Amino acid sequence: MDKIFLEGEKVYLRTLSMENATQEYTDWLNNKTICQYNSHHRFPNTLANTQDYIHSTSSSQNSIILAIFDKNTQKHIGNIGLQSINLIDSQAEFAILIGEVSAHSKGIGEEASNLIIQHGFLSLNLHRIYCGTSEKNIPMQKLAKKLNFQEEGIKKDDIFKDGKYLNTIHYGLMNPNH
Repeated sequence: MDKIFLEGEKVYLRTLSMENATQEYTDWLNNKTICQYNSHHRFPNTLANTQDYIHSTSSSQNSIILAIFDKNTQKHIGNIGLQSINLIDSQAEFAILIGEVSAHSKGIGEEASNLIIQHGFLSLNLHRIYCGTSEKNIPMQKLAKKLNFQEEGIKKDDIFKDGKYLNTIHYGLMNPNH
C-alpha cells in the first residue's frame, strides 16, 4: 500500500510496474470480449510484450499510466492513464481498461476516472482532457457522460475491427477551474 499514487473509496491507483506484468494482465489483452471495442486483440500479446509496454510507460515523459487496484481484494483489475500529455496546449488523452470482468458495472471505472481526471486538472494544470471510443462501446460512452465529457464529434470509419470499419465518437472535458 505504500506505493499508492491516488486513492478513492473503492480503488487505489499506483504506478504500473513489472510486478503487474502477469499472465492474467496479458490475458486481458488477448481476450476478444474484453477488447472488443479497443485497439487491443489485433495482434497476440505475450508476457514479454506486456513487460516491454510497462518498461516504456515507466520512462515516458508524456504519459501517466497507472494500475487500478481494488481496495477490498488488493487485486490489479485494470489500467488507467493520461496519454499524449501536451503541456504546451495543456491537454491529454484519457484511457481506461478494466480487464477484470468481475469489476465491471460496479462504479470502479468511474471512481478511478475521477481520480486521474482531478490529478490532470489540479496537479498537471491541464486545460482539456479528451477521449475517443467506438460507436459500439456503449459502456465507455455512458462513462464519458457520467464524467461530464461533452461529445465533440464523430470520426467516420476511424477504426477497423472484426472485418469492418467503425466510427469513433470523440469527447472532451474542460478544466472547470480555468
